[in-house]
Amino acid sequence: MILNASAEHCLSFISSQLQGVKPSGVSVAKNVRRAVTISRQAGCGALVVAEKLAQYLQQHPSGNNCPWAVFDRNLMEKVLEDHNLPGRLARLMPEDRVSQIEDILVDVFEVHPTAHTVIQQSTESILKLAGLGNVILIGRGSTAITAKLPHVLHVRLVAPLEKRIEHACRFYSEYNRTPAEARKFCLNADRGRERYLKKYFNTDINDPLLYHLVINTGLVSYDDAAKWIGDAVLNLH
Repeated sequence: MILNASAEHCLSFISSQLQGVKPSGVSVAKNVRRAVTISRQAGCGALVVAEKLAQYLQQHPSGNNCPWAVFDRNLMEKVLEDHNLPGRLARLMPEDRVSQIEDILVDVFEVHPTAHTVIQQSTESILKLAGLGNVILIGRGSTAITAKLPHVLHVRLVAPLEKRIEHACRFYSEYNRTPAEARKFCLNADRGRERYLKKYFNTDINDPLLYHLVINTGLVSYDDAAKWIGDAVLNLH
């Protein structure tokens, strides 16, 4: 069972993850549940790799039978659910940009939680998911947030811009992006994610020292990337 976890899947996923955990909250050593964070350049196939990785790990269990879940764009749905916030706030908290003007208006009119508040709540949810294990967390600062957790493997996916443009046109066809629009999307998303990590976590997203693996999906197939990551997860100590 592999979950790309939308809001309705979250409770069943967490329930399945909690089964078999000792009252102290600590599993026996051989049943340690691992987690993965994926930082990525836009258009390099992170979601495709993550789903293939979840399938690979499901086929190579490491001591427990719990499902692996992929949390991508829907991670914000989990944050809002955890903190009883309205779903419409998801559109106000894109990963690539947070408006300081919006924060000022929020502080004055108390329309909704400030960006910093939602970032804090996002951090809590990510730590909760990583603590449960068997999750693949894409973006949202998950690499920085879980940096000190020894059971989490950190991956950075990169690729040449032209390859990423091709991927964006192929896999995001529902947006009807032209190559020029896909180029703009990739460049804007990359810059936005750099700002996001720098502003809220004082972290340089491009620092290779943050990651166990940096994989160029322009040179490595998505299947091979998933296998490399999966083998690293299975051998993580």
